[in-house]
Amino acid sequence: MDKTRIEAFSDAVIAIVITIMVLEMKSPHGTDWAALKPVIPAFLSYILSFAYLAIYWNNHHHLFKAVEAIDGRALWPNMVLLFWLSLIPFVTSWMGENHFARNTVILYGLDLLCAAISYSFLVRALLSRHDKESLLAKAIGGSRKGGLSIVIYVAAILLSFIHPLIGCALYAYVAIMWIVPDTRIERILEKNKNSA
Repeated sequence: MDKTRIEAFSDAVIAIVITIMVLEMKSPHGTDWAALKPVIPAFLSYILSFAYLAIYWNNHHHLFKAVEAIDGRALWPNMVLLFWLSLIPFVTSWMGENHFARNTVILYGLDLLCAAISYSFLVRALLSRHDKESLLAKAIGGSRKGGLSIVIYVAAILLSFIHPLIGCALYAYVAIMWIVPDTRIERILEKNKNSA
């Protein structure tokens, strides 16, 4: 099965999600700098969500660079990932417009948690199609960052019951952890290209 269709579709969905998210931001009605103050929470939640979408796009792109072949086992996990990413504009808007209220931060975290779990299922589905000596297996094997992210999301959701800003800080921490795409894939691909 050709991997370019799944890549192109995923790219299009993420681009649309980013577009929807920016259209959800409402401009203030005043013209002085003070008019921006009420939209600061919405803008901060937009920055965090944009970073997450960029991280998913970058890592998805790098992941599929190492993929040699796909089968039907990868299609549904990819669609489930895109489903959770498509909810980011909604949870972002709700959290920003309500100034990081507890329930909004919890729902935002649940969406991030579900996206992370979906991404890990996608990776497993792709690995199941490749042998242990494949580029993908060499590039992805042994990563703990994905599991650690899931643990941090769960902790952030639980700590948001105490104070929502703790959850937000942990969501930002995970984004910072992932801001640089997984360089193992690039190294393995470069090494393979040089040895060919």
